Amino acid sequence: MMRKILFGAIAAIVCVAALAQNPKREFRGAWIQAVNGQWQGLGRDAMQAELIRELDTLQADGINAILFQCRVEGDALYQSNIEPWSRYLTGQQGTPPSPYWDPLAWMVEQCHARGMELHAWINPFRAKTKGTKEVATTHICARHPERCFEYDELYIMDPGLPENREYICQVAADIVERYDIDGLHIDDYFYPYPVKGKAIPDDASYRMYGNNMDRGDWRRANVNQFIRDLFTTVRNTKPWVKFGVSPFGIYRNRRSWEGGSNTNGTQNYDDLYADVLLWVDEGIIDYNMPQIYWEIGNKAADYETLIRWWNDHAGQRPLFIGQDVDRTVTKPDLVNPNTHQMVTKYTWQRSLPAVFGSCQWYARAVVDNKGQYGSMLRRYYHNTPALQPLMPWIDKKAPGSPRKLAVVQTSLGPRLFWTPPKTGRKPLQQIMDSARQFVVYRFGPKEKVNLELTDHIVAITSENNIPLPERVGNTKYTYVVTALDRLHNESKGSKIKIKL
Repeated sequence: MMRKILFGAIAAIVCVAALAQNPKREFRGAWIQAVNGQWQGLGRDAMQAELIRELDTLQADGINAILFQCRVEGDALYQSNIEPWSRYLTGQQGTPPSPYWDPLAWMVEQCHARGMELHAWINPFRAKTKGTKEVATTHICARHPERCFEYDELYIMDPGLPENREYICQVAADIVERYDIDGLHIDDYFYPYPVKGKAIPDDASYRMYGNNMDRGDWRRANVNQFIRDLFTTVRNTKPWVKFGVSPFGIYRNRRSWEGGSNTNGTQNYDDLYADVLLWVDEGIIDYNMPQIYWEIGNKAADYETLIRWWNDHAGQRPLFIGQDVDRTVTKPDLVNPNTHQMVTKYTWQRSLPAVFGSCQWYARAVVDNKGQYGSMLRRYYHNTPALQPLMPWIDKKAPGSPRKLAVVQTSLGPRLFWTPPKTGRKPLQQIMDSARQFVVYRFGPKEKVNLELTDHIVAITSENNIPLPERVGNTKYTYVVTALDRLHNESKGSKIKIKL
């Protein structure tokens, strides 16, 4: 039965891929998580070897952004003078890795070497997970227990306390300042997920700061202020770094609000006190990535219902979809039960105008090729490269065009070389407007140059040259090279004709 599902899915994807060109700009992310304990006790060399294997596979599968979990529970998978080393790295909170290394710094280098973005993923208010038995003396719960509350075996930094919101912004500023990350990413942990019969123990902070507001409105105001503060922190530290949020997949159910989705589940607005649509409307996030992890046809939270709802409420910020790999490949398609649901989910993702990509939960499932998911990305959905979606509210100025294109015969064969464009003299201009990567296109003698045709992209590279085929023919090809800045604004192209 499984073979029938896989073969049916592959056949269906071939048909879909033949009908449409892959988009030129698309966020193609994958979450690499620490919270599952996959690295505990591995040590530096084994962990690096495993991450290299995963990154190489994800690169081949067309993934262009990694969301790396570097702060799980008020801890650090990086060198921090604010918070203790994570037990998810070393097995004991507060114990540094031996031999010493900095996983976040290493991941930035590895991702950039593969042409991928690196988004540092932090959990803001969660201070202790259920499996953590003790915290280090330098941990926020040990230093300031009065600022945390216990809920269902978790410890939460009380979002109602301004000093907690300021503290998390301090942590974020430290990461953004010291690491060459492309984005700062937070997920869905604000106020805790509700447990029946358990009230959130925030009476003390409410008495101090509530001002007789409705308790729910006050909690939402706390989270809204935190998002505003965190957005401002990122912008003021490095204005080119993106700030993105991955909220729970349901904003509100229709029974709670007439504008909500036709679903029946936990709600961002009412249960987690996360007013995601307000953040989009205010422009205080750069991308919204709801976790639509359910299958198509789920009775409580249907995937199709939710992706259409979020598309209709995307506002002026790009919508990326959090995709659950396991559930996608284990649930049969409703129309063709011999296939799983990847084809239909990607059809929705690619057809809705506000959706500009997706992120795979979780990276290891793609690497392990569950249900041929990675193979399908590689062969069909990601078989041409993709630039990142534009974010003109951050930066819309394109770099200059590459210069001095020339073919040079080297000891390794012929190569096409070019000179990067000039940039302004001001420090911020040199960072924002300089060429970070180059896109190389190739067109045949009778083909019109059209830089929107993704199947003509030969390479996206950070180098200033690419290898050419051995020159054995007399056919003239037109090569076009453009420059990309940090935000993937693309320059005009520079052309050269080459006989091959």
